[in-house]
Amino acid sequence: MPYYKFKQNDIFHNRIKAHPKKKFFIYDSSIFLDNQSAISGAFTGSVPNVPSGHVSLYEVNVDRHDSVGPAPQLIHPFVPRNGNLTAFRTTSTSSFYRTEIGESVSSSYPLSASIHRQLYAASTTRDQTANKISALKNTLNYYVASSPHYEYSSSVGRWNKGEDAINLISIPSIFYGSSIKKGSIDLKFYITGTLIGELKDENYSGELIQTGPEGSVGSGSVAGVALYNEGFLLLTGSWHLDSMTGLDYTNENKASRSSWLYFGVGANDGIPAETHVAHSRLSASYNLEFSGTNYVPVLTMLAHAPRNELNYSSNPSYIDQTTDSAFVFYSSSAGYIENDKQTIKNTVKSPYVSPTGSYKPQTFISKIGIFDKDKNLIGIAKVANPVKKTEDRELTFKLKLDF
Repeated sequence: MPYYKFKQNDIFHNRIKAHPKKKFFIYDSSIFLDNQSAISGAFTGSVPNVPSGHVSLYEVNVDRHDSVGPAPQLIHPFVPRNGNLTAFRTTSTSSFYRTEIGESVSSSYPLSASIHRQLYAASTTRDQTANKISALKNTLNYYVASSPHYEYSSSVGRWNKGEDAINLISIPSIFYGSSIKKGSIDLKFYITGTLIGELKDENYSGELIQTGPEGSVGSGSVAGVALYNEGFLLLTGSWHLDSMTGLDYTNENKASRSSWLYFGVGANDGIPAETHVAHSRLSASYNLEFSGTNYVPVLTMLAHAPRNELNYSSNPSYIDQTTDSAFVFYSSSAGYIENDKQTIKNTVKSPYVSPTGSYKPQTFISKIGIFDKDKNLIGIAKVANPVKKTEDRELTFKLKLDF
């Protein structure tokens, strides 16, 4: 088949800005992502092979487990050890040098991620070198221009994030892309299915303001801030959200009044599923929703099928195989000659029952190959249904490739 080179006006580069929405529901130390329930497979109890509420990077090892038997074995990445010292970040130096030259240095899949909660209790002796809050000090102060509530320490607001109690929710970037979309954050706190508190960044400034229930304690107050680009929610609202005596939010078999400091209990924070009867927190559940900001580079290519061209095919169905003429008239190591008496199959339809229509050269385009400058095939575009190409028809195919 002939090659056609893309011209300057046939290739377009643009970028799509998308806002994928994510929803996490947390109940009794279990996380559910986008309302997905656990799916059992033929070989594993979880088809994605990651815990509930997690996302699998590359989505490999679907319904596989690492055991001997008929089940598919786990896929794992590996690189041969050679002189360029290439290895994985998780490979220790001692392990690397124990590997012989030519042997494989391997890692493991699947890699997964989910949200993570960490509660920092109020303390004036908190180790400032070993916690994430102090590590975020410069980042928080950087956004003070957006809201004074970002300030790490304020004598006016009478707070010190280095010493005050803070509920830190960490969101991996795989869930939001470049940044969390401003105005999309929504946190809901439920007791026995009844909403006792709701936070939104309704001012688009990063302030997490309690918006519901209407008229509730703390309504209209700022209960924390959001770091959109870094993927952190810092909740500081310590006021009581209901009139109950309290639940066992700390897994210490003691009651604590519901507040934003206990939002998301059980979200990979080391607190196991409820086992205590007294002050059971089984009545508490939490919902976290937000939209991300994802930029998708898009390459658009226009492939033209000119008039009076592409009206022949090398497909065997192009030749009328009902005739007696052989396909190959002569073939040897020295040459290849086709029989010039071969007839082309007439695919022109006639409105009449018996005869075929008058012969016209026509083909049906089903695939378009994309080649690099060295004519190596790097991609194939397929159409849903073959497109008829006649001599008087000029076609343009629009190809889009997302990166």
